[in-house]
Amino acid sequence: MAKPKALILLPGAGGSSGHKTFLEIEKNLSPFPVIRQEFGYRKLGKKWPPKVPSLIGEVGEIINTSRKEYKIKSPKALLLGGRSFGGRVCSVAVSEGTIAAGLVLLSYPLHPPGKPENLRTEHFPEINVPCLFISSDNDPFGSPKEFASNFKLIDAPVTSLFLAGGGHNPASKSHLKEISDAISQWITTLT
Repeated sequence: MAKPKALILLPGAGGSSGHKTFLEIEKNLSPFPVIRQEFGYRKLGKKWPPKVPSLIGEVGEIINTSRKEYKIKSPKALLLGGRSFGGRVCSVAVSEGTIAAGLVLLSYPLHPPGKPENLRTEHFPEINVPCLFISSDNDPFGSPKEFASNFKLIDAPVTSLFLAGGGHNPASKSHLKEISDAISQWITTLT
C-alpha cells in the first residue's frame, strides 16, 4: 500500500465543500492536502442529488483532476471519502473498482431515519480498502450497534469512532477536534 498523499472529501446530499467539518479537517491536517470537492449537480444549483450510480464516474473524474493538480502518480496514494451521501457515493465507487488508499466515511447513512431494514450495505462486501467511520452515537441514520453488526461485511480493516451526541451532524467545536484528530491518527496507520 502506498503512503497516502491527500484526502478527497465530498459533501452530503444538500451540503457543500465548505462544510465546517471539512474546513476544520483541512486546517488541522495541514500541510497534508485535503481536497474539498462538490458534485456537479450542486455546481448546477440543484438541491438534491441524482441516484448514486450516476455519480460514480464523477468520482473518477475528481480523482484524475486531483492527481494532476497535486502531482500524485498513483490513485493508491489518495484517500477518498466524505460526509453522509458523499461518503456513500465514494464507498460505492470503491466497491465498483475505483482505486483508493482508504475510505473516510463521516456520518455514513447506514439506513434512512426510522427505516433500519433499508440498509445501504449491499456493496460493503466488495470494499477492500481500510475504512474509517466517524458518526455520533445518536445518529438517526445508524446506531453504533447497527454499524458494528455491518462492519464485518467489509473485507478490510475497519476503524470506527462514535462521538457523544450531535445527531447526524456532530460538528460542535469538541467534535470537530475529535474528528480531525481521529483522521490524522488513522492516516499514520496507513503505510
